[in-house]
Amino acid sequence: MASFQKLPQPGDLIEINRGKIQHWGVYIGDNAIVHLTTDAEKNGLSTNGIVRMDKMSEVVGTDECRVNNLLDDTYKPRSPDAIVSDAKRQVGQKPTYNLLHRNCEHFVTDLRYGKSISRQVQRAIKAVGEAVKASPVLH
Repeated sequence: MASFQKLPQPGDLIEINRGKIQHWGVYIGDNAIVHLTTDAEKNGLSTNGIVRMDKMSEVVGTDECRVNNLLDDTYKPRSPDAIVSDAKRQVGQKPTYNLLHRNCEHFVTDLRYGKSISRQVQRAIKAVGEAVKASPVLH
């Protein structure tokens, strides 16, 4: 298993650093996570997704990862039992994956908080908005 400053507990969100982006899963115990992933061969905003349950070590590989319950200060987390049960129930489902509206971070925040939120998308939209404001050509 990856090395953690804080050992994951069932229901915790796991953030995996993939360089410029992060992949997210929810820890369900026994070194396993449930996560929304895609067919890696496809490019674009929307594609086929699949909810998988995998050993965390297989998903993390050599990347850095951490427990990051990023919205605990804003929203009350659901109970660990409910999070784990709902995560396991979704394994094998094939929702449409959409980078802006239904990505892996949306998936895990919905499980933990009942709110589908992606801070990665929020930061990207903010950065684009600031770039547009700063560009003399686009005014």
